[in-house]
Amino acid sequence: MRQVAPARPRTRTDELAMVVRQLRWEAVGVVSVELAAADGGDLPPWRPGAHIELVLPTGIARQYSLCGSVADRSRYRVGVLRERGSRGGSEYVHAFLRPGQPVRVRGPRDNFGFRPEPAYLFIAGGIGITPILPMVREAVRRGVPWRLAYGGRTAASMAFLDELAPHRAHVWRYPKDEAGRMPLDDWLARPRPGTALYACGPESLLTAIEEGSAHWDPGTVRMERFAARPRPAGPRSEVEVVCARSKATVTVPGDRSILSALEAAGVPVVGSCREGVCGTCETRVLDGEPEHLDDILSADERAAGDRMYPCVSRARGRRLVLDV
Repeated sequence: MRQVAPARPRTRTDELAMVVRQLRWEAVGVVSVELAAADGGDLPPWRPGAHIELVLPTGIARQYSLCGSVADRSRYRVGVLRERGSRGGSEYVHAFLRPGQPVRVRGPRDNFGFRPEPAYLFIAGGIGITPILPMVREAVRRGVPWRLAYGGRTAASMAFLDELAPHRAHVWRYPKDEAGRMPLDDWLARPRPGTALYACGPESLLTAIEEGSAHWDPGTVRMERFAARPRPAGPRSEVEVVCARSKATVTVPGDRSILSALEAAGVPVVGSCREGVCGTCETRVLDGEPEHLDDILSADERAAGDRMYPCVSRARGRRLVLDV
């Protein structure tokens, strides 16, 4: 059985009773939501890049990046883009959420893995500015070199430009209707020594960044996706999952996720997005080789093989032993 490194600090899975304190228009189609604890107490700490799961009064739960101040324990702030074809999350926030309304929150959780570095290059597209904004503040606080390339459909659609204005010497704005596409080649062709790249935005932007930064040193490029990349369709191989703590063995058919099979078997697991992007269902792997299909782990983390996201990931063999 593999020797497993100590797990990362577990993220909160219990719910916090909170209340909407304020809503504010930040750009065309983007509203910020300030949340405070219902009892007025301090909120759990978080790091730049973290997100929460907002459980709306309708029962719908959605993940949103925290974009306030990490030093302010009295409130959380998220930015919500009104999405076309919304299934009820962003539509409800924009149309019905009001100050004083009670909500529940799970988290914070952190998949971005923001770390101290000698210098930073940040690239944000659209609502992808939300997890990047606290990273910018941390770089400013630490006094390290940083640059931000920020693109959007129009300047009016680009949120938090007012908060970035004091740092305009470090910020390059690319409203598509004025400047065309962001010139990624200019930003990625010659990586500066000691610089780490953090990026968030639409899939087309992140795919282009992946391709354009392939020559960067391993571990220097981190990205967060708001939606899962397309995965191969069709059933996969059956797998036997041994649940070490629950003393159960579950056979997972090829047309079912490991997470849903464990839930059906009564194994205590927690899931949310079920797309491999939020990190809620992170599970330690004690034995066997996982087939990583998530959009969270880096190449090095996948190679380690000591954790997986069973909402989407499978096994390369016929058996896995999980710490559940």
